[in-house]
Amino acid sequence: MRIDFKRVALRLFVIASVAAVAGISVTGSANAGEQIFDELRFGASASVQSGHSREDGVFPEITALFDPFGYDAAVGWQQQLLHPRVHLGTSIGISGEASQFFTGFTWTVDFSETLFAEAGFGGVIHTGDLDGDGDGPEFGCRLLFHEYLGAGYRFTPHWNVMAEIAHSSHANLCDGPNDGMTRAGLQVGYKF
Repeated sequence: MRIDFKRVALRLFVIASVAAVAGISVTGSANAGEQIFDELRFGASASVQSGHSREDGVFPEITALFDPFGYDAAVGWQQQLLHPRVHLGTSIGISGEASQFFTGFTWTVDFSETLFAEAGFGGVIHTGDLDGDGDGPEFGCRLLFHEYLGAGYRFTPHWNVMAEIAHSSHANLCDGPNDGMTRAGLQVGYKF
């Protein structure tokens, strides 16, 4: 049985979008103990690689952040670094390029009430080409490392925008090519 990852990814994106809209609409009535997400982000990215490793098209993205370690109660950047959030997200290759499902830890540091920076590290499973059977980057294995850096601006305590650059590769820990994928984009976030 062959799994159509593109179809699965699009369905997950739709389900996550509906869940996000539902979550935002009930935020005002939810108590902190009932809250599932700490923050939801929607956006898009594009490949910043060149040559045969470049991916075509735009990649819609959705990311959910959770706060199991008490980030919201952390005071100052030192405490913020000791209390990472957990992220879970997807980036959809709507032009036939690789879709990604990623998870890991996110460290957010506030410079002021409006400016912040972020770094994330974890893993990704993708639908891309492993060994040169098609166009675009070759990844060598299905599971990769995933890291990102971002800088953001908060319009209100709830709404923000963040520019980020993300990279995924296997760091030469599995056989085969390791072109990796590097994408940059913007995300709009809603913090509950």
